[in-house]
Amino acid sequence: MRTAPTILHLDMDAFFAQAEQASKPSLRGKAVVVGGLGPRGVVATASYEARVFGVHSAMPMAQARRLAPNAAYLVPRFGFYRSISEQVMELLRALSPLVEPLSLDEAFVDLEAGGAAWDEASARLAGARLRADIRAVTGLTGSVGLAASKMLAKIASEQAKPDGLVLIEPGTERALLGPLPVRTLPGVGPATGDHLRRAGIHTVDELAEAGEAELVRLLGKAHGQALHAMALAHDERPVVAEREAKSVSVEDTYDVDIHDRLRVGLEVQRLADRCVQRLRGSGLSGRTIVLKVRRYDFSTLTRSETLRGPTDDPAVVREAAARLLDSVDTTGGVRLLGVGVSGLADYTQEDLFAQAAGAGTESPAEESAGPSVPAAAPQDTAPVERHWPAGHDVTHAEHGHGWVQGSGIGRVTVRFETPGSQPGRVRTFRVDDPALQPADPLPLVRRRPADPAAQSSAAPSSAAACTAAAPSAGSGEAGGRN
Repeated sequence: MRTAPTILHLDMDAFFAQAEQASKPSLRGKAVVVGGLGPRGVVATASYEARVFGVHSAMPMAQARRLAPNAAYLVPRFGFYRSISEQVMELLRALSPLVEPLSLDEAFVDLEAGGAAWDEASARLAGARLRADIRAVTGLTGSVGLAASKMLAKIASEQAKPDGLVLIEPGTERALLGPLPVRTLPGVGPATGDHLRRAGIHTVDELAEAGEAELVRLLGKAHGQALHAMALAHDERPVVAEREAKSVSVEDTYDVDIHDRLRVGLEVQRLADRCVQRLRGSGLSGRTIVLKVRRYDFSTLTRSETLRGPTDDPAVVREAAARLLDSVDTTGGVRLLGVGVSGLADYTQEDLFAQAAGAGTESPAEESAGPSVPAAAPQDTAPVERHWPAGHDVTHAEHGHGWVQGSGIGRVTVRFETPGSQPGRVRTFRVDDPALQPADPLPLVRRRPADPAAQSSAAPSSAAACTAAAPSAGSGEAGGRN
C-alpha cells in the first residue's frame, strides 16, 4: 500500500436529485425524489431535504410517498445526467490519466500517476481544487475522499458527505477501521454481513481478530483471505483506467404489463431509435442487435442477430429488433423491454439495406421461447400515445421552455422556467395540445474552472476538509451512497 494519500474517490452528492434542483429553480432547497413513479417504482436518488423524512435510495416509491407526501417526484432524465457526468469526468482526467469511473456520479483517481499529488499537502490541494472546479463548471457539489488505497478513499468520501473533503493519514487506518461495521468493507453485502453476524462478528476489529483461517472456513478461501486483508487495512487494488464500452443498450420497465402485441412492437421500435441515438452520440456503430424481453412471470428472454457489418442506421436496427420480436411469445404480458447493440466499432457498413436483408439470426435465451407470434405492425399504422413523464422537458409555442409537474385525466401541468431563470409559473394543458411538445434538457450554466493560483493561496478552511478522525459506526447516507 502507498505511503501517501494519493488515491482520490469522488462521489457526487445526491447526484440525480441535485441535478434536478440545479435545472429547476422552483425545486432548489426542497425535497426531491427521483425514480420510477409507478406501482413498481423504486427511489433512485433522494435529495438531502427528502432524506430528513427517511426517504432513501432503493426504497419502494409508494413508501417514499407516504413518508414525504409533499416532495417533488420526478422520472429520471439519464441523458441529462450523463451530460453532466461527462463534464465531471473531464475534470478528473485533467488530474490524471488513471480515472476509474464506477457510475455516472462516482470515480477513483490515481493522483500520483498524473503528477497532481505526491504527498499529503499536494493531495489535499488537488482534492480542494477539484471540488471547486466541479462547482464552477456544473454548479453541483461532490464529496472527496483521499487515502493510500481505494477502500479507504471510498470510506473517506462517505465521511465527507455532503459537500466535503476527508483525508485519511497513512498510519491511522487500523484505528479508523476498527469500530466500523463489517458492511463498510467492499464485498460485504447483506448475505455476507448476516453470515458474519451469526458468527458473532460485527465490527472490522472483530473481523481482524477472527483470523484468516476462521474467515476462510466461514466464507471460502478467496473471500475470506480478501476480507481479512482489508480488515487489516491492506488493499493493493490499483486504479484501472476506464475501458471502452462493449455494448450500448436501453430498456424500459412498465408500470402495468403490456398485453397488446401492437403496443409491444411500437415500444421495441421506440427503444431501437433511442439506442441508435446513444450509439451516434458516442460516435459508434455495432454489428449485433440484441432484444431483451421480461415477461409477466419474470422470465427473461434474449434474442440476438448479427449483421454483416457494423451499422448506426435506425431503420436497420428497427428492422432487426422487429425480426427478433417475431420469435418471442409475449402472451400473458410484458413487464420490461430492451434493445441493445454490441460488437461496437467506430465505422459503419456501407451496404445497410443488403446487410439487413441477409442477416443471420442466433437466439441465446435464458429460457426457451414460445410459439412464434406475428410481428408488430409497421410504426405508422397507429398513433403513438403521448406520455408526459414528471420532470421531463417540454416546450410550448407561446410560453417557451418548461418541465412537466404531473399529468392525468387528459391534462398535463407544466412549470415554465429554465436553469437560469426565477421560479416560473404553472399552467395546465390538454395532453394532446399541439402547441406543447417534448424538448431536450437545457444545459446548466457552464462557468470556467477555478483559478489554480487562487486555489493554492487559499487552503480549505471548513471542518469537512480536515483530516478525518475515526468515523462513527453510523456515518454515511441513508440508504447507501449518493
